[in-house]
Amino acid sequence: MADDALSRVFSALADPIRRDIVARLAVGDATVNELAEPYDVTVQAVSKHLKVLEEAGLVSRTREAQRRPVHLEAEVFDLMTKWIERYRRQAEERYRRLDDVLRSMPDDIEPTPPTRPRERKNDGRHRHPRDRDHRRPGGPARANNP
Repeated sequence: MADDALSRVFSALADPIRRDIVARLAVGDATVNELAEPYDVTVQAVSKHLKVLEEAGLVSRTREAQRRPVHLEAEVFDLMTKWIERYRRQAEERYRRLDDVLRSMPDDIEPTPPTRPRERKNDGRHRHPRDRDHRRPGGPARANNP
């Protein structure tokens, strides 16, 4: 699965109604009308959600006599899982290395209390460059002088 296809899948799943539709289709196929029942939206709105899911490859529609059930395409989830798993393994490896470092540290070290940064006095020397009056020829300081 190319990155742009993966982006379409994650984008499609960003909407809570579409995630709920996917969760319901994980139980079994359903028609658009059956999927629209629990929502306070029109059947057309659910059809638009299904179109986004279909374009992302998450669902497909089939024809069974008079019914057009929507079917969840599990293969896409396998590809998503592989992509996520790769980064999960990398994160776990980083945590393992951190655990090794923490185990190698002695347990009897007293923690040092955090120190507060010293407050700087504004004696006029530490201004932001924009606050300075540069007094350049033709600049704002000379605008009032004829």
